[in-house]
Amino acid sequence: MNEKFMDVMLTFASKVSNNRLLSCIRDAFTDLMPVIIIGSFCTLFSNVVCNTTPGYMSLANVPGFAWLGMFKPLFVAANYGTMNMMAIGIVILLSAKVAESYGNKDKVVSILALSCFISLCVTSATAVAAESGEAVTINNVLASNYTNAQGLFVAMLVAVVSATLYVKIVNSGKLKISMPDSVPPNIARSFEILFPCALVLIIVAGVGFAFEQLLGLTLFQAITTFIQAPLKNVMTGLPGFLLIIFLSVILWFFGIHGTQTLKGIYEPVLLTAFAENEAAYAAGEAIPNIISTPFMSCFSTVTGAGITGGLIIAVLLFSKRDDYRSICKLAIPCGIFNINEPITFGIPIVMNPIMGIPFMIAPIVTSAFGYFMTSIGFCGTMVVNAPWTTPPGLMAFMASGGSIGAVITQLLCVVISFLIYTPFVLLANKQVEAQQ
Repeated sequence: MNEKFMDVMLTFASKVSNNRLLSCIRDAFTDLMPVIIIGSFCTLFSNVVCNTTPGYMSLANVPGFAWLGMFKPLFVAANYGTMNMMAIGIVILLSAKVAESYGNKDKVVSILALSCFISLCVTSATAVAAESGEAVTINNVLASNYTNAQGLFVAMLVAVVSATLYVKIVNSGKLKISMPDSVPPNIARSFEILFPCALVLIIVAGVGFAFEQLLGLTLFQAITTFIQAPLKNVMTGLPGFLLIIFLSVILWFFGIHGTQTLKGIYEPVLLTAFAENEAAYAAGEAIPNIISTPFMSCFSTVTGAGITGGLIIAVLLFSKRDDYRSICKLAIPCGIFNINEPITFGIPIVMNPIMGIPFMIAPIVTSAFGYFMTSIGFCGTMVVNAPWTTPPGLMAFMASGGSIGAVITQLLCVVISFLIYTPFVLLANKQVEAQQ
């Protein structure tokens, strides 16, 4: 193994893992994930269980189950309160994480960041009146395209900037209002941070105002058009996605949790793509994105990073090494729930070229295979963010909204990984025989 290359990868992983911003983004999205999963299942139940639209494949359309349709508004409302509030959730969580990374635990940071975010939103909308057909302007509204996944990048930017500015200004002590000792501490603290909060809000709102006056575009429009859309196109395209997968398994090979290390980079983009899919599915429209968060779970990390479920099968069928066989037997329950640390560090795959090569190849091949099967229409596009610990087969069924083709495709990915790992398991047998 080339030591220089190893040093480069370890340095890269260390910088990414220890980067303040990426760590905060990763942790914020991790905290938000339960809400996203709940919203996903509300979409699933709304469409697969409670949808009474004629001709729609739903349990409510089965004779005797029409009563399930009465619960559709419940799941629609719950979905709106989760998926359509994703940007607001990120503003609150990420701003708190950024402030905490500087040692500041003021709860007002999240409220301040949310105020800054809303100050950049357009609070009027144009609608067409049903009776007259005329365009009508509605004031004092907050459109969901600002608060859902479309607003994620602006939400992240505002959270980071507002929290950082707040901490820097407070720590400087220059705008602090000192109160007498007789004033209760909580009231005194409110006055101490009054001017820092006001200054941060004025700065953020002022930038948004100046941006629109000078360029004729809102900050939302500019970021969505020139940053969010191009980045999404790259990372949800097959080449860009495969690069992320390759970097992840390379880091795993060196003993670094590649998925967690790179999560702060890819997750905001893939979640945006997923949210678009989920919204289209709920509206009965064509699903726009093949690659999204659940796509990665279904076809790139099924049975764990490196698709090590195939390795477990290959070892149990062909390996002559008692240590490999013992480890794989113990790892079966973990592999079923897509946890592969027992294999990664037990075989080990880490720093083991014989097992490292298929470990890097398998997820790239299965990701490309999943993309191909989805693009030709055999596999349903992913529209539900099923928990990553859901067993293979069931995960694909849930994530695709009930596509049998998705189940077959995911199981075939495990078969493909088995075929990739088998020659290397046989090679490991020969290595042991040569040593004896």
